[in-house]
This record gives sequence, structure tokens and C-alpha cells, in this order.
Amino acid sequence: QVQLAESGGGLVQPGGSLTLSCAASGSIASINTMGWYRQAPGKGRELVATVTPGGSTNYADSVKGRITISRDNAKNTVYLQMSSLKPEDTAVYYCYCSGRARGEAYNTAYWGKGTLVTVSS
Repeated sequence: QVQLAESGGGLVQPGGSLTLSCAASGSIASINTMGWYRQAPGKGRELVATVTPGGSTNYADSVKGRITISRDNAKNTVYLQMSSLKPEDTAVYYCYCSGRARGEAYNTAYWGKGTLVTVSS
């Protein structure tokens, strides 16, 4: 199986910056798309950004221009650099990846446990 470990969440002031990290570990055969979703209180889970192994990115309109997603394929790690944070960015941020564990024939979606980002003065 593949496990995802998130880090970097916390409290930040409006206009501030924060970087989230997520490292995949376990019996990894391959890692495909990696990304971040978030869920605000009382809201559904929404896509924040994704990045392919080749570096192609996809961003939600609400965060475009304020965040950068990147990855280190050698470390099986994905990063989310956030700046100009707003109170509406407050949410639990979930890391995910599409990949295969050793012995598996097909890609499976893996999810982290989530890390809370609170934007408040």
C-alpha cells in the first residue's frame, strides 16, 4: 500500500504565506498525478491543484495566481506553496495521489489524513 504524510498546516495571518508538503511512502510501484484538495467547514471537498509526473498543473480558479504546486519525483513528494492567503482559504487540506503499490495492476487513489490551514488575524 501507499501512504501519504502531510505537513505544514497551521495558523497564518491574512496575506501571509504557507507551504504544505506531502510525501508518499510504502510499497510504491509508481506514482502518477499528485495534488491537493480542501474542505472548508460545512462545505464539500474541492480541488485545489494537481500536478502530473511531467509537471503539467491544474489549478482551481479561486486560488490561481496565489498558489504554486510542484513535486519532486525522486522524493515522491508534492508541495503547495500558498501566498496572499485569505480567510476563505481556511480548510482542511488533503493530499492525494494516483499510483500503484507493488503487486497492484492498476492505479488507485490514495489520500492523506488532512492538515488544517487556518487564515485568521
